[in-house]
Amino acid sequence: MTNLDTFKGKSLLITGGTGSFGNAVLRRFLSSDIGEIRVFSRDEKKQDDMRSAISSDRLKFYLGDVRDPQSVKDALKGVDFVFHAAALKQVPSCEFHPMQAVQTNILGTENVLNAAIENDVSRVVVLSTDKAVYPINAMGMSKALAEKVMVAKSRACQGSGPVFSATRYGNVMASRGSVIPLFVSQLLSGKSITITDPGMTRFLMSLDESVDLVLHAFHHAKPGDIFVQKSPASTIQVLAKAIAEMLDREASIRIIGTRHGEKLFETLVSREEMARAEDLGRYYRIPADARDLNYDQYTAEGETEISLLEDYTSHNTHRLDIEAVKEVVSKLGPLEAMRA
Repeated sequence: MTNLDTFKGKSLLITGGTGSFGNAVLRRFLSSDIGEIRVFSRDEKKQDDMRSAISSDRLKFYLGDVRDPQSVKDALKGVDFVFHAAALKQVPSCEFHPMQAVQTNILGTENVLNAAIENDVSRVVVLSTDKAVYPINAMGMSKALAEKVMVAKSRACQGSGPVFSATRYGNVMASRGSVIPLFVSQLLSGKSITITDPGMTRFLMSLDESVDLVLHAFHHAKPGDIFVQKSPASTIQVLAKAIAEMLDREASIRIIGTRHGEKLFETLVSREEMARAEDLGRYYRIPADARDLNYDQYTAEGETEISLLEDYTSHNTHRLDIEAVKEVVSKLGPLEAMRA
């Protein structure tokens, strides 16, 4: 059985489906025997662009917003599976408009999960981010709470409803709003590359790998699980120099300083989570915290192992040099086509 055989004749809905992840899923699934793919989003222009670019009777479009419970419920009628990708993802925007992040990332996630329960959906995978671990910005805080909502709903279902799980991503290379298209545009326009901090590190992950991770979670998750891919990382400066060399351009680098809510490095698994995480080779599986509200137990029994563990971060994962970054980025396709 291949990864997509389970979807034969089934219906999949992708919230935020006109984004980079949704397009990557469509490229993967439209050559399979899936019965129907529903794209749920609020941007009619992006839906029209996708409709024009991809001609398939199995592709259906639903206009709505995860903030609107009724539009979500209507879209999920008859759906077997859901990939929940809709979110506000831009760190600075969420810093200045935190309640917008709350309404989309937290309440919107609850609306999707409630609609999945009401419509007897089989499995839901929620897409999260490394910024949800030790969050210092509104985007990460809202995604951290979205994860908590997912775990809480899993507990409430007690194995009788949909299987809810989540995936955490690091930086998805060449996705909309990511730094590689920005660097490409700056270099091709003869401008200086703007970087925040030369020593800042970020995980590097491709869109295809993001789909692989979601499919792994889909097939293997127990209720409340969170899955993380082990990914390499590089400094922002190394990434910028690698892109410049690939485009055969002189890299004039201008350091602009850390932006609102940015971290020096990203964390995919916290030390506390590492104490119960399962190492699957390519992935970590973080099971739901099974503790209950028996607080006496917490004061009487601790976990000494936590003190001996490290977080899994972009600072302590495998670090790529310029040549290794070039090899990874070259697999994404022509850089000239990635202009922001």
